[in-house]
Amino acid sequence: MSYLSQPHFHNEEAAYAFVESRVWPNGPVCPHCGGTERNKLMGGASTRIGTYKCYDCRKPFTVKVGTIFESSHIPLRLWLQGIYLVAASKKGISANQLHRTLGITLKSAWFMGHRIREAMRDGSNDLLGGGGSIVEADETYMAAKRGEKAIQGGGHRSKVVSLVSREGKTRSFHIANVDAKNLHPILMANIAKDTHLMTDGAGHYKKIGQEFDLHESTNHAQKEYAKDSKVQGVRAHSNTVESYFGILKRGITGVYHHVSEEHLQRYVDEFDFRFSNRKSLGINDVQRADLLLKGVVGKRLTYETIAQ
Repeated sequence: MSYLSQPHFHNEEAAYAFVESRVWPNGPVCPHCGGTERNKLMGGASTRIGTYKCYDCRKPFTVKVGTIFESSHIPLRLWLQGIYLVAASKKGISANQLHRTLGITLKSAWFMGHRIREAMRDGSNDLLGGGGSIVEADETYMAAKRGEKAIQGGGHRSKVVSLVSREGKTRSFHIANVDAKNLHPILMANIAKDTHLMTDGAGHYKKIGQEFDLHESTNHAQKEYAKDSKVQGVRAHSNTVESYFGILKRGITGVYHHVSEEHLQRYVDEFDFRFSNRKSLGINDVQRADLLLKGVVGKRLTYETIAQ
């Protein structure tokens, strides 16, 4: 039986119960005052599904308040279908596909996709690496910016730098330019200094690499893509981050076709999330969707914010 046959994808009460079990594992929490002791599920024929009343602050609420679902008129069961489809689609799923599959308007599907990506954003301040573990860093160039013609070099293209821990976690950033001035603060803020940093031979990494326990690089210009590391039993390469770029570019080009500068960061957050929680790390589609659902709290996004 398909997982999409589960009750919470088709029944609104089951959908609310499913989301509540993930967002409130220890029982309902009032989003207005934080109360946990005096929340009661309201009854009555005219009461909306999943509505509670907090008898501390006297205000009603549902599990949607303070999440990406707030003020949405789309049924929660369709939200759960959308979340599962995005989480399970290795290279993403277009707004047009969500529109056709879920039976919602294209405008709603586009907005839903962005709110789901917002839930996929890594909000933690944890440093990557540490303890001598390996983090690979590299940058890539995306499609030409809107309104600019393709010319030789990368000045006309959007730039992304990615940091990939070989233990799994990935973080990517849309940057203005590929140079030490832009890369240094990103690497310093996201990678522990007691890390084994691996990059290609680009000059902007040479000085930055001196601030980590060990920095090794491979010379791609000389067709050197891997070599024995100074650490016994380890191979020096940046092939993991290159593998991530392969998925990112196939998704952006083949599924989304074009991503504007103002939204690019949210799209790379989407690909970061799936790559950080991929099958080879022991996380299947169902588990990945559950992890995504746990990230919906505190990340409300309004249409006016993104529809520029």
